[in-house]
Amino acid sequence: MEVPAAPATNGNENKGLKTLISLYSSCLWNRVVGFVPSSDSNFLGKIPIYFRGRSRKRRACLPLPLPSNSLQYSPVTTEASRVCDVLHDILEHIFSNLHNIQKNVQFWQSRAEGSNAQKVKFMVLERGPQAFIEGTIQLIHGCVAEGSSIKNICLSASAHISERIAILTNLRCSLATFLAEVYMEIDRFGEELLRDPENSLPSLLIRINGLFFKLEASVGHLHAMRQCDSSVEGSYSVPLLFEKLPEINQEGSQWTDCEIRDAINLVYQNLEKLDSYLSYIVAKHRKPRKVTQYWIRYTCGVVGLSVCSMWLIGHSRLMGSPDIDNWLREARDSTISFFSDHVEQPLLSIRDELFETFRKRHRGMMDLEEVQLTSNSLHRMLLAFSEQTKGQKFPENAPDQEMLEIVMARYEKELTHPITNLLNGELARAMLIQVQKLKLDIETAMLELNQILRANEINFAILAALPAFFLSLVLIMLVRAWFKQDTRAEGRGRIARLQRRLLVVEVEKKIMQYRTFVDQGMEKDAQCVYGLLLYSLDRLYHAVERHAKATGEWQWLSQDIIDLGKPSLQTEYKLRVTSRLERVYDCLLPSLKRQ
Repeated sequence: MEVPAAPATNGNENKGLKTLISLYSSCLWNRVVGFVPSSDSNFLGKIPIYFRGRSRKRRACLPLPLPSNSLQYSPVTTEASRVCDVLHDILEHIFSNLHNIQKNVQFWQSRAEGSNAQKVKFMVLERGPQAFIEGTIQLIHGCVAEGSSIKNICLSASAHISERIAILTNLRCSLATFLAEVYMEIDRFGEELLRDPENSLPSLLIRINGLFFKLEASVGHLHAMRQCDSSVEGSYSVPLLFEKLPEINQEGSQWTDCEIRDAINLVYQNLEKLDSYLSYIVAKHRKPRKVTQYWIRYTCGVVGLSVCSMWLIGHSRLMGSPDIDNWLREARDSTISFFSDHVEQPLLSIRDELFETFRKRHRGMMDLEEVQLTSNSLHRMLLAFSEQTKGQKFPENAPDQEMLEIVMARYEKELTHPITNLLNGELARAMLIQVQKLKLDIETAMLELNQILRANEINFAILAALPAFFLSLVLIMLVRAWFKQDTRAEGRGRIARLQRRLLVVEVEKKIMQYRTFVDQGMEKDAQCVYGLLLYSLDRLYHAVERHAKATGEWQWLSQDIIDLGKPSLQTEYKLRVTSRLERVYDCLLPSLKRQ
C-alpha cells in the first residue's frame, strides 16, 4: 500500500523545487535591479521577466502613432521607451500574422479565378503524390463509367478553395479589426503615455485586455463555420481562450509594480496564445508548399539526376573507363584553344597596334621616301626631255602634267615611223619615261593600300575578339538577372518598383473604402478596412525603407506614411499625401520618369 504514494511524494518534491528556483530567481533579479543607478528604478521591474529573456530581433514595422513632438518628454525617455517596446511587440505580432494570412488568401483567390482546367490541374497535379493517385483513379473511373468525372473534380476544387478562402478571409477581418482598435487606443493614449507612462499604462492595458476578448469572440465563430464534409484534415484545436486581467484596482489611477508586471506578462501570454492559434488554423488552410506544388518537376529532376549519375559512374574510373578523363581533357584543350584564338591573341594584337604606333609610322615614312625618289626621278626625266624637244629652258618647278603632254605629243609623232625613230629618234626615250610614270602610279597605289591595311589592323583584332566579348556579355547579363531576380516590393529592378507603386494604389483604395463605410454607418466594416489599411502601410513602410535611406528621402517619406495611418487626419489630406508619394519620391517613381 505504500508504493502508490511514491508518485505523489515525487510530485510534491518537484513542485517545491520549482518554487525554490523561482524564489531565488526573483531575489537575484531584485539584487541586479538594485545596483542600477536610477531615480525611479522600480519601473524597471515592471517589464516582464518573460519579455526581458527574449532576444528576438525586431522587425521594422509601422511606427506607433505617437505625437511628433515626443522629444519634449526626454526626462522619462527610459520609461516611455519600455512602454513603446510593449506596444511595438503587439503591433509586430499582428502585422506578422496578417501577412501570413494575406499570402494564403491571395493564393487561394488566384486559384479560384482560374479556369476549370487549371482547377483540375491543381487538384490532380499540385497537391502531392497521394492527391495525384486519387485524382487519376477518379478520372479513370469516370471514363469507364461514362460519367462527368472532370465536372466532379471541378466542383470538388471549387468547394476546396472556397472553404479556405472563407475561413482565412474571416480570420483576416477579425485580426484587422483587432489591429485597428489597438492602433486607435494607442493613438488616443499617445501623449499621456509619453508624459506620464505610470498612470496611463494601466488604463491602456485594461483596454487592450478588453480588445483581446473581443477578438476571442469574433474568432470563436470559425468553429461553427466548419462544414461536416470539410476537406480540411483533422479537427480544430481547442478554441481560442485568452487570459483575463485580474479584477484588482482597475478603477484606481495607480498600480503597484507587481500588478503592472503581471498585466504586461498577461499581454505577452495572450500574444503567444494568439500566435499558436493562428499558426494552427493557417497551417490547416495554407497553400501547398513549393515542394508539394512542383513535386512532379522535382521527381523528374531527381530521376534524371539519378540516371545521369549512373551514366557518369559507368564512364568513370570507378568502372574502369577512361571516357570522363578523355572528355575533360578535350574540354580543357578546347577551352584553352578558344581562349588563345579569341581572347589572348586579339588582345595582344590590339596591344601591339596601340603601343607600337611609332615604329609602324617610321616604316611608313620610309615607304613614302621611296615613292618620292621615283617621283623626283620622273620629274628630272620630263624636264630634260621637254628642254631638248622644245629647245628652251624650263623652270625647276614646272608642272609634270604640262611636260608629260609634251612627251605624249612627241611620242605620237615618233610612232608614225616606229622602226626608224626607235633607232635614230626619241621613241625609246619617250617609252622609258612612260614606264617610269607607270612605276610611280603603282608605288603610290601600294602606299595607299598599305596605309589602309595598317589602319584596319586593330579592327581585324577586334573582330577576332567579338565571340569572347559576346560570351562575356551573356554571362554578365545572366549574373545581373540572377542578382535582380527578387521581384518583391523590397527588391531592386522594374518589377519591384511596380510592386511598391501598387502598394500605394492599394493604400489609396483602402482610404476611400474606409471613408465610404464611415459615411454609410458600417462601423464594423470600417474598422476591418482600417486594419487592412494599416497592414498595407506597414508593407509599404518596410518596402521603401532601404531605398529611401539610400536616396536621403527617408525622413520625409516615413512621416508621410505615418500620417496616412493616423485616424484623426482628414481623407482629403491623406489622398493628397498618396498623390505626393507617387510624384515626388524616387523609390516610388515609374522607371521611365527616372531616366
